[in-house]
Amino acid sequence: MTRDLSSHDLPAPEMPRSRRGLEGQRLADLGNGYYLNPILAGDRPDPSVLKVGGDYYLVTSSFLSVPGLLIWHSKDLVNWEPVGPALGRYVGSVYAPDLVFHLGRFYIYFPAMKPAGITNMVVHADKIDGPWSDPIDLRIGRIDPGHAVSPEGKRHLFLSDGFIVPLSDDGLSVVGPEEKIYDGWKYPEHWVVESFALEGPKIMRRGDYYYMLVAEGGTAGPPTSHMVVMARSTTLQGPWENSPYNPIVRTCSSSEKWWSRGHGTLVEGPDQKQWYLVYHGYENGYHSLGRQTLLEPVEWTEDGWIKSAGYEVGTPIPMPAKGSAVPHDWALSDDFRSGKIGLQWSFYQPDGPIEKRYRFEENKLVLEAFGSSPKDCSPLTLICGDQGYEAEVELEIDDRSAAGILLFYNPQLFTGLGFSEENLVECWRGDVTKFPKPDSIGRHFVIRILNDRHIVTIWYSADREHWTKHWNQYEVSGYHHNTAGGFLSLRPALFASGSGQVRVRSFKYKVISCGMLSSS
Repeated sequence: MTRDLSSHDLPAPEMPRSRRGLEGQRLADLGNGYYLNPILAGDRPDPSVLKVGGDYYLVTSSFLSVPGLLIWHSKDLVNWEPVGPALGRYVGSVYAPDLVFHLGRFYIYFPAMKPAGITNMVVHADKIDGPWSDPIDLRIGRIDPGHAVSPEGKRHLFLSDGFIVPLSDDGLSVVGPEEKIYDGWKYPEHWVVESFALEGPKIMRRGDYYYMLVAEGGTAGPPTSHMVVMARSTTLQGPWENSPYNPIVRTCSSSEKWWSRGHGTLVEGPDQKQWYLVYHGYENGYHSLGRQTLLEPVEWTEDGWIKSAGYEVGTPIPMPAKGSAVPHDWALSDDFRSGKIGLQWSFYQPDGPIEKRYRFEENKLVLEAFGSSPKDCSPLTLICGDQGYEAEVELEIDDRSAAGILLFYNPQLFTGLGFSEENLVECWRGDVTKFPKPDSIGRHFVIRILNDRHIVTIWYSADREHWTKHWNQYEVSGYHHNTAGGFLSLRPALFASGSGQVRVRSFKYKVISCGMLSSS
């Protein structure tokens, strides 16, 4: 039996319903025995969580970002710190991974989508911090692989649409045909969802049963689209019995804090009594931030199923364990003094090895300019999870390059500002327009961009003392998947286009109090 969370054995929260880190970023751990979702803010979708002893590891979809498959570590399921990426090169759009520990080795299984089609891949490492192997192509389609082991020690992958396929003993190749073993749970026809979309299988063994969690309903679209569904079987091949408590998780109304909740992993808590679901959802009004990682307590029933423990993900929830003395506080600002690329940075769909795109020189990041504009230059991006923030970059260009700062969704949808030797480069809705550059701006300049609840304002300066406000301001609430597809998020980004070099002297990020802008 699990702990009775309904007893409220902890005092009511005394702190405000939010807590801020060193740059103002929101922290899940409220510091008073409670946490407030998200546990990972920003675009951290399709979470796969692994417990090894007293440690938790988590990986999420990285899509077109390289480095990708960033691994996180926690002791309490709420405070997370980045470990490092497991994928160092572009292999397609990478999503819905499964992090596995089997016979002393770590594996990550993941689908990779290219224009030619979908395949599934695996990387492996003897230690969680690597080094990780090069990706191995399993040469099998479908998406969302979920690893499982039979009582005889035989390894399998579950895939989308209810399929299973056998793996070799080393887990690095497929050794047999696909088999359809599950049809999913049929939700009421009148429910408003995106599509059936049976995907995201996660398998665990408990007692006499294998339990399978799957996602249904589609991962975006209407706010009530997504859900977590459970089934169980005494064998991996079935028959699979659906839970009478389905769906375990679902957004039921557009008035809720979190939309399209789904794609869950079930994990035992630190006290080895309470269990939790880790899954993703869109924040109401902020699809542009992407799907964020959420944590919800669940309880085992007398008849061997799970159901919600009764806490709303939009309210403070008791911590799974005593929180860290200092919650992990990951800075996004960068002075580039470390001599290596920070874990916050990734290139968007880079053409070739990323090691050829940058180097370090006297506390500066030197970017090799590429492409003709932000549309094709593979900008350097970072994920943030705040509704209002300011980002400032100090840049130096040569006569063959252009550089600036963006809010970047994809090559067709971005907004920002930059300069070349001769021009001011204005970016709006993915269009790029060049104007004569102001006389005050030379090769060395600073650009500041403010995103205040989707309202964007940009300033530029030659010396950080005299600032000029750009003549246009923008509204970017529609820069998200339901508009442009791709399952991505709107991210601060640096672009360096042309054929020369761009030196980045500093990047500063801070959260601002939302609603700073006024028409008065």
